[in-house]
Amino acid sequence: MSRDDRLRLAFVGLHPARHRDLVARHRTAGAVLEAIRAGGVDGVPPAIVRAPSECLAAVEEAGAETVFLGDGGYPAWLAGIGDPPDVLFVRGRLPDRMGVGVVGTRRCTGYGRALATGYGRAIAAAGWALVSGLARGIDATAQRAAVEAGGSSVAVLGCGVDIVYPRENADLTTAILDGGGAVISEYPPGAHPLGWRFPPRNRIISGLSAAVVVVESAVRGGALVTAARAAEQGRAVFAVPGDVGRPASVGCNLLIRDGAGPVLDPADLVEALSLVLGPPAAAPVTATAEQPEMFAQTGVPVDEFGAALGLHGSELLALLGRLELEGKVRREGDLVMPAFEGGR
Repeated sequence: MSRDDRLRLAFVGLHPARHRDLVARHRTAGAVLEAIRAGGVDGVPPAIVRAPSECLAAVEEAGAETVFLGDGGYPAWLAGIGDPPDVLFVRGRLPDRMGVGVVGTRRCTGYGRALATGYGRAIAAAGWALVSGLARGIDATAQRAAVEAGGSSVAVLGCGVDIVYPRENADLTTAILDGGGAVISEYPPGAHPLGWRFPPRNRIISGLSAAVVVVESAVRGGALVTAARAAEQGRAVFAVPGDVGRPASVGCNLLIRDGAGPVLDPADLVEALSLVLGPPAAAPVTATAEQPEMFAQTGVPVDEFGAALGLHGSELLALLGRLELEGKVRREGDLVMPAFEGGR
């Protein structure tokens, strides 16, 4: 099929299932476009079909690129799911291997937020990309923790890549891109965050992931949709157990009842994920980082800690994340504190 026709059909902005059905019925994207122009597709006005030059200009204006199914740059693990997007709109850099999906409710508790932060840091320290949906609550918390720890994250949107939704995550979007991650969507630039666009994107989150971790979820919600898609795609599914009477834990407890692997603290998560992804690709720890003389009882500023080790930026953050994971240090605000016997 013509790449121009495939791009133009993507810009029509159909529901992914309807897009697939129309292409299957008409055989090619070009034939679907002809049917739309002839008024033969219910609910789709002929005027919505745009010229190739307009589509390309919109992609360029959004600071994005297009990756077509079948291209060398299209992730093979996403291409292998039953219903992969025909076109991805990408800002940033797609990961070169499968990541870890971390999802959960927008109405998270302090317990869930703390776990999402710990998991995000641990995944970054292990060298794995964190994949999520940039939504309020668990998603954004885990992604923010990962990028602040020097890790890579992929945000899969239910709108165009030129639209930040929710708006409060504008700085997180910038941090993801600055950290070498990606913001992606199957919807074209300019596509608004309509409710029906979010459930289909969950198959992309799971499709880019070797495993999906549900931190908190009510009995219904997008996180459970992502877990279901992951199971269908043959991905590992993990969930965090919680109080049986807590609404935000009901979905996770049901997942565990039905066969998802329970995960507890960040170290337990990394151990479980290592069985799926292989050993963490973390850098060796400098010996002096473990010596008590590195610390005052009241802790040292992060910058001073890094200077003593000759590290800065993402390398320092990744090391701190791994040392926290191993229980050798703890962070309190901008201070690095001892976490060994006698230093607590």
